[in-house]
Amino acid sequence: MPLHQQKPITYLITSGETTPQTTPGDKDFSRLLKLVAAAVAAHVNLLQIREKNLSTRVLYDLTLQAAELSRKSNTRLLINDRADVARSAGADGVHLTAASIETSVIRRTFGDDFLIGVSIHSLEEARAARDARADFAVFGPVFETESKRAYGEPFGLEKFEQVATALTQFPLLAIGGVTLDSAAGCFRAGAAGVAAIRLMHDPNQLARVVAEIGARFRSK
Repeated sequence: MPLHQQKPITYLITSGETTPQTTPGDKDFSRLLKLVAAAVAAHVNLLQIREKNLSTRVLYDLTLQAAELSRKSNTRLLINDRADVARSAGADGVHLTAASIETSVIRRTFGDDFLIGVSIHSLEEARAARDARADFAVFGPVFETESKRAYGEPFGLEKFEQVATALTQFPLLAIGGVTLDSAAGCFRAGAAGVAAIRLMHDPNQLARVVAEIGARFRSK
């Protein structure tokens, strides 16, 4: 099913706690694979490996094993920034930021079947992502969160709704401090889904969280 027809979209992002010294034999490596397996079992729609500190070789090994776990499932695997690693290791696509290669270049290089998500912080950036043929965008921070303080004050639901309303046919996900209690408000504001690190970090609770997000969407 095309991404724009899947609602609500659940987007799990890994925490980025690995280091340049992490190896395939480390507990952090195993922990990430356990989370991938749990995401597949819980039918999470999108999963981003956002481990910026890993060496390229270890990131490739992690992606290779994660792709094997997610293959033939409903969970689509993306790698933060590294489209080359994503394609070579069999992931479904890449998640781009303001520091990444331009979306249009990635689309032209990797083709239409390569999933592209983009982090955006304004309506102008959202339109640019759509026009460059990204598959979806993640907008935030919507709420206060420690991991997004570098982007300043949270935008809030009113700003999110303005962007979502202007881009009705383009999937826009809310990120930044999203909780189960606030998810329904995001959906009422036009979110096609929610992206999160902390909300979905526990593999033992992931199936319940995904089910609760679905319930919040249906009750919006």
